[in-house]
Amino acid sequence: MQRTISGVMAFVGGRFIPSDIRIEGGKIVSISPAKAPVSDSCLYCMPGFTDVHVHLREPGFSYKETIATGTRAAARGGYTRVCAMPNVNPVPDSAAHLRQQLDIIARDAAIDVLPYGAITVNEEGRALSDMDALAADVVAFSDDGHGVQDDGRMRRAMAKAKSLGKLIAAHCEDNRLLRGGCVHDGAFARAHGLPGICSESEWGQIARDLDLIRETGCAYHVCHISTKESVELIRRAKAEGLDVSCETAPHYLLLTDAGLMDEGRFKMNPPVRAAEDREALLEGLADGTIDMIATDHAPHAAAEKAKGLRGSAMGIVGLETAFPLLYTYLVKEQKRISLETLVDRMSLAPARRFGLPCEGLAVGADANLALWDLSAEYKIDPTDFLSMGKATPFEGWKVCGRCVETVYKGKTVWHS
Repeated sequence: MQRTISGVMAFVGGRFIPSDIRIEGGKIVSISPAKAPVSDSCLYCMPGFTDVHVHLREPGFSYKETIATGTRAAARGGYTRVCAMPNVNPVPDSAAHLRQQLDIIARDAAIDVLPYGAITVNEEGRALSDMDALAADVVAFSDDGHGVQDDGRMRRAMAKAKSLGKLIAAHCEDNRLLRGGCVHDGAFARAHGLPGICSESEWGQIARDLDLIRETGCAYHVCHISTKESVELIRRAKAEGLDVSCETAPHYLLLTDAGLMDEGRFKMNPPVRAAEDREALLEGLADGTIDMIATDHAPHAAAEKAKGLRGSAMGIVGLETAFPLLYTYLVKEQKRISLETLVDRMSLAPARRFGLPCEGLAVGADANLALWDLSAEYKIDPTDFLSMGKATPFEGWKVCGRCVETVYKGKTVWHS
């Protein structure tokens, strides 16, 4: 198949350039200056995004999401690669368990899906998984949804991951400090008589893990950071030269607990926190302390999200809304980061850190890209989502930017 994408602003070499892009055999074979003048309303061509933190729910929980529906939703959001978290059933803690997930991916995925292997058997925090047998087929190791509580067990996991050349992607949460909380332990929790989740439950375990990294030399990535203390710990660790990285998610960059409502669509783990935490995250994103943006796309059935803040399951969806929200509010309106920085944090930076192909839009690279109409304005409507999950705190928000086409290995996998 041959195709030319003409007259677009293409993200090449870290900046947007008026370009014509030629695709043949699933590869980009040429990128040349646009032959015709590019209009102000032209499409923006970006490398496909990589999300290193997605819950696709299969095998085991296909009533929440499937690999087919989740990857279609991802393609609609401009993603051409996602990394699937291991809290499925069976948990990918052995080669046989992982094979069930790999078979579904091979059959149903619309884009590239890279599974995580579990750190511990059944993510129970006790015996280590069969990390040797998993290493060749997983992107990294994580017990996402659960912090590894035992110091010695985490130390052994880090040592093993280092020997295998794999990252540990840590869900940092000290169970002793949770106390049944459902929102941030702040003003909203106190005003509404709700049990709070304190910030130390996150940053305390990050601090512990950084000590273990000093012992083991493990390459380490922190999932979904939400607190100002977490940002500062990671900033200091990088200055020290430790091999660490982290992600945050759009809801932590755009929301605070002051805007919560007693609805399940506002409940996620970790919770959105105070204004000073959001500010620290924005500063960390701008200065490079925060390496990348992931969605923590976590779909649930409607009934599981219909029990308010106390009773609903933790998790919201985000693949179809991440870029429009961040472009509209962080780039266009608040001017906290540039469009180029946003594209890097959603596409190239996560791929670089996880050792994945990250040529972006370049001659010889796979034609993995998305075309965006940045002038399109609309309101977020979850009834329109391709994901089976509909819970979003951003329902009704006005955004700019619509993905009109996503191309994976030269094939159109989404078209509006």
